[in-house]
Amino acid sequence: MPAGKMNNISGPAKTGKTLFIDYPLGEIADYINWTYFFHEWRLNGKYPSVFIDPLMGKEAAELYDNAQQMLERIISEKWLTANGIAGIFPSNSIGDDIEVYSPEDKDKTLITFHFLRNQQSIKDTPNYCLADFVAPQDSGITDYIGCFAVTAGTGMNVKVDEFNNAGDDYSALMLKILGNRLAEAFAEVVHLKVRRELWAYVKDEDLSPEELFLGKYRGIRPAPGYPACPDHSAKAEIFSLLEVTENTGISLTETFMMNPAASVCGWYFAHPDAKYFSVGKVSKEQVADYARRKGIPAGEAEKWLFRVIAY
Repeated sequence: MPAGKMNNISGPAKTGKTLFIDYPLGEIADYINWTYFFHEWRLNGKYPSVFIDPLMGKEAAELYDNAQQMLERIISEKWLTANGIAGIFPSNSIGDDIEVYSPEDKDKTLITFHFLRNQQSIKDTPNYCLADFVAPQDSGITDYIGCFAVTAGTGMNVKVDEFNNAGDDYSALMLKILGNRLAEAFAEVVHLKVRRELWAYVKDEDLSPEELFLGKYRGIRPAPGYPACPDHSAKAEIFSLLEVTENTGISLTETFMMNPAASVCGWYFAHPDAKYFSVGKVSKEQVADYARRKGIPAGEAEKWLFRVIAY
């Protein structure tokens, strides 16, 4: 059964698209999740306790010091540029799909997002779909959905090539990892601005970066390719709606990877009951229905969903 669909979200302070161009890297850096920085180096401790780990502590401290030195240069010398875009649009769900409407004309459908529903039978647990967190069209309620795309990787290839050409593979890797962490931090910053200022449903939110990393805010920020939406091709719909490439310079490859690599995109759901979940394995019938809704051959749907196909 789906999650409750009642809407108690007031209209956003600003609908449509908002650009974040050449966003200050110093502000973004305050929201770096250093635990995941260490995970990218395969040190699976938690920041800052990793520093006192008897096995990893010394290496972690050295990596952190080197990262801080490089981060200071990234900011002061503007090695990287952070560009992003976020948008909030009127929307309604129709089954497992979400129709997105023009802020100026709610009778005009801009795009339809297609999602999958968890099919596992677990006691006292609904079979969630992301469409559950937007009011259904037949409710007569105008709800909203947000989406975003951000990068902190513009300019990275130039510096990485410089390091590689100088035989400094360590610095090249360090820069790539810091770029990834800055992109994720930028996603955190923009989501914060959406909740407080653009959608403005929690104007008085006052959470520390550590609380943000734990997801203690209202709403969720799922991304294509992750458990709640395992299809990476869904990025194309976000890119189309926001005109991401034209506005930010981020592009998609034929396999729906983002370029620059240090980029993140996804959706915003503000429903107070919205939560992260895993679609899990999908059946042949479910893939056929998904393909029909997306208007693509079943074989193409299988191509993008191969990691979660149960047959």
